[in-house]
Amino acid sequence: MKRLLTALVAICIASTTAFAADVKIGYIEMQRALNGSEAGKEAKEQLAARLKKYQDEINVKQDELKKLKDDLEKQGSFLTDATKAAKEKDYQQRLKEFQRFTKDAQEELQGKDEEFTRKILEGMEKVIQEYGRKNGYAFIFVRNESMLFADEKADLTNEVLKLFNASRKK
Repeated sequence: MKRLLTALVAICIASTTAFAADVKIGYIEMQRALNGSEAGKEAKEQLAARLKKYQDEINVKQDELKKLKDDLEKQGSFLTDATKAAKEKDYQQRLKEFQRFTKDAQEELQGKDEEFTRKILEGMEKVIQEYGRKNGYAFIFVRNESMLFADEKADLTNEVLKLFNASRKK
């Protein structure tokens, strides 16, 4: 649907040559803007720190699980059936907790990534709208795979990125 709308807008603009001569059109490479922004770099650092923290915890828990399993295998023939069953149950419980922990950590990191991205995009959208109004743009698109051609002269990413970074310092 989005591609169809983009194509229809482009056709309408192209078919009205008198109008098209006065129309300023630009585009933003949003992924490059996100990655190049100071906010994006800070978000990546925060996510990397959280990931390292979780990875450290995961490594400790994996070592504990491995030790439990090794002990169970080594002592298995010497344990009574009841003791062996209790140790196996304990191991299975800890394994479930470990799996739940890794899943929760993954979901938390993904949620934080989405939250950071959303906040950055909201701020960037305001800067893009203001830039478009001040500079007389009729359209500013997000560059995507449905754009078959886009002249590099219409790329506003660097200009908007500078303004976005500057707006955060205020």
